Amino acid sequence: MAWRAHATALGILLASSGEPVLSAPVVNIAHRGASAYAPEHTLLAYDLALAQGADYIEQDVQITRDGVLVCLHDATLDRTARGDPAHCSGPVRDRTLAEIRSCDVGRWFNEAYPERARPEYEGLRIPTLASVFARYGSRANYYVEIKTSRPEDRMEERLLALLRRYRLRGAAARRWQVVIQSFDATSLRTLHGRDPALPLVQLVLGFAPGPALEDALDGIAAYAVGIGPSAAFTTPALLDAARARCLAVHPYTVDAPDEMARLLALGAQGLFTNAPDRLETVLGRAALARRQAGRRASRARLRCLRSR
Repeated sequence: MAWRAHATALGILLASSGEPVLSAPVVNIAHRGASAYAPEHTLLAYDLALAQGADYIEQDVQITRDGVLVCLHDATLDRTARGDPAHCSGPVRDRTLAEIRSCDVGRWFNEAYPERARPEYEGLRIPTLASVFARYGSRANYYVEIKTSRPEDRMEERLLALLRRYRLRGAAARRWQVVIQSFDATSLRTLHGRDPALPLVQLVLGFAPGPALEDALDGIAAYAVGIGPSAAFTTPALLDAARARCLAVHPYTVDAPDEMARLLALGAQGLFTNAPDRLETVLGRAALARRQAGRRASRARLRCLRSR
């Protein structure tokens, strides 16, 4: 079928040397920011990620008791927050934004990684998603992950409202400036129903080859433009099946250069990494080519998506 030819434009070919040759952009996605070097999901981690060459900065999104979307990976505050236990422990959804703003989310990093500790990490705060959009505006690309969502939280509705408020919705639809991912297929289907033009990515662990893989990807392709598999479960069969359905593949989370090279050689179109600078090194001279190829690949991707 014609769309299969378009889908091949999304992959990576191997040169005779065995090194990956980019036929489309490979996106460098900063997992929780440059979290190998700075406290995760802080503005300093996002700043550093962009300075290291990241194409996207990732925001895990939780919701406070008073309905504010904040950038934090865990559903509870205990691992990364320090401060008054009455405000800085327990589930995020049980705390108000004012309580959460009192918590220090940099000190834990200095304690856990003394070799990377910096005085400026002390006192860092949990950012709201709105503050991240306000800080970077159109200068950054965002990869937003909706964590566990309950209907009464209206997380999807709140996220869509923020995209409109910060004038990011159009750029998200046209050129994927904002990509939204989740393990929660119901949440993604809700978003797709509200705004079918938004690029959505279904997070998965992985699939065994066979009919179950084919059926699962057929279902995902009905509402998503890509999948985010665990790197350990990213196989040639998965890449081939995803390409046949115009689904981008962005494995998580990869910090070892050898593993980055393996996944690029398989044809992954993007990688989540805690160390964006390492991925830039692996991409090497191809980094400039990947950005120059961006518009061509985007057009090919859109043709593929529209024809499926």
